[in-house]
Amino acid sequence: MSRQASAPAAAARAIDTMNAAVGRAVAWLALVMVLVQVVLVVMRYVFGIGSIPVQESLVYAHGALFMLASGYALMAGSHVRVDIFYRDARPRRKALIDLLGVLLLLMPVCVLIAVTAWPYVLRSWAVREGSAETAGLQAVYLQKTLILAFAGLLFLQGVSMAIKAVLTLTGRPTLPGAPADGPPEDAPPADGPGR
Repeated sequence: MSRQASAPAAAARAIDTMNAAVGRAVAWLALVMVLVQVVLVVMRYVFGIGSIPVQESLVYAHGALFMLASGYALMAGSHVRVDIFYRDARPRRKALIDLLGVLLLLMPVCVLIAVTAWPYVLRSWAVREGSAETAGLQAVYLQKTLILAFAGLLFLQGVSMAIKAVLTLTGRPTLPGAPADGPPEDAPPADGPGR
């Protein structure tokens, strides 16, 4: 593989590796959410105790899970795709569809989200915005920061997809065995279990 082809492929691999690591790490939040919900139900209906911070922690975990795992979901093919032209297409046509989708839809939307969210997040950080509830978690500014992380991780995954699409269209291979060739081997199948 030429040095010119290896640099973009290595960049795509690095982005995929980062998004895979973030996705795997935040996936544990799903288990945390289940356990916290069980604790909340037991506290409320067995002991008659309510806890606003514990209830709000579910919202924080839910937001973090979906915002931070978005790049990983896109990389693994777990996102929603209208599969009219894509499913039966050859690799070059899939690469062209991916490239156009990334350049014309994904990247502009990520930039729009980031530009729109930037002042919103800055204002929240300026006042260290907290919960509207007195006893609530006083870290709403951290939760709002996830909007920027979402846009950044998704944008980066778009860069990786664009690199892989261009490499496919130009007939240059991506790094063999790299996540850039598809979802990691331990990733769940996009169609769900048992298919």
